Amino acid sequence: MPVRPSAVAGTWYPGIAGALAREVDAFVAAAGDPVAGEITALFAPHAGLMFSGSVGAHAYKAAAAASGSYDVVFIVGPSHFFGFDGVSVWPDGAFDSPLGPANVDAAAAADLLRHPVAHVELEPHGREHSIEMQLPFIRRLLPEVLIVPALMGLQGRETILALADALAAAARGRRALLVASTDLSHYFDARTAATLDARVQDCVRANDADALLDLFEEYPEHERGRYVACGGGPAIAVMKAATLLGAPQGRVLKYAHSGEVSGDYDGVVGYLAAAFGRFDTDNAAH
Repeated sequence: MPVRPSAVAGTWYPGIAGALAREVDAFVAAAGDPVAGEITALFAPHAGLMFSGSVGAHAYKAAAAASGSYDVVFIVGPSHFFGFDGVSVWPDGAFDSPLGPANVDAAAAADLLRHPVAHVELEPHGREHSIEMQLPFIRRLLPEVLIVPALMGLQGRETILALADALAAAARGRRALLVASTDLSHYFDARTAATLDARVQDCVRANDADALLDLFEEYPEHERGRYVACGGGPAIAVMKAATLLGAPQGRVLKYAHSGEVSGDYDGVVGYLAAAFGRFDTDNAAH
C-alpha cells in the first residue's frame, strides 16, 4: 500500500502538528457561522495556507456542520506539473500529513477506476499540491473520513463530462463528499480578477455547470499563464456530479484574493469557497 509523503509540509503550511492544528483552528474560528443544510460538494482553494486558509476554512466548516456525516471524500485537483489524458487516481494506501495519514478508501477508488476516464499513475501525485492542501482541513475537521485522491491532467470538455459521470457513479450509495480543489483567476490586477471571479460566483449561485464550462473555455489560458480557474475542470466535473447526486443548489461561502494578504494588487490569485447541496431557506443570501 503506497504512502505518498507530504510534498509541501513545512513550506506551504506548518510541518509540525501542533502549529498546523493551531493555524487551522484559528481560520475555522474566524469563519463565522456555517451555512445550514445538506452538502454534497465543495469548492476549496489550494494556495499556501497563509494566503487561502481563511477561505478554505469556510468550505470545510460548512461540511463539518452539515446534516449527516461522511465516510469518504473524493478530492479532485488539477495537475500543475504533468500533462496527461484522463484522471490519475491514487488507488490505496495513504497521503501522509503532519496531522496523521489520510487513508485512501480503496473500494471507492476502485469504483472510480472502473470508468475509462480514470487510471492509476502515481508519478503526477508526487510534487502536486492541489490535493495535499485540502488535508489540513480534512484531517482537523473530518478526521475519520477516508479519501480518494484524483488528479485531472488535460482539462478538456470530454474528460470533464466523463469525470462527472464517474464521480457520481462512484459516490452513489456512499456517504460521500466531493471536493474540487481550485483557485480562481491568476495574476490579473485585483479589479479585473474581481470581475472574472464574479462570473464564476454567478455560475455557482445558479448551480449552472454548463455556464461555468462555457466561461472556462472562453478563458482557457492567457499570456503569462493567466487563467480563469486553474482547477476549472475539476470544479465543473464536481458541480455536474453533485447535480447528478441530487444537489439542486449552489452557495458562495467566501471569496478573497491573494492581494488581501500580500498587499500586491497588481497580480492576484482569486480564492473561492462554495458548497452544493440542499440549504435552509434562511441561507438564501449566501
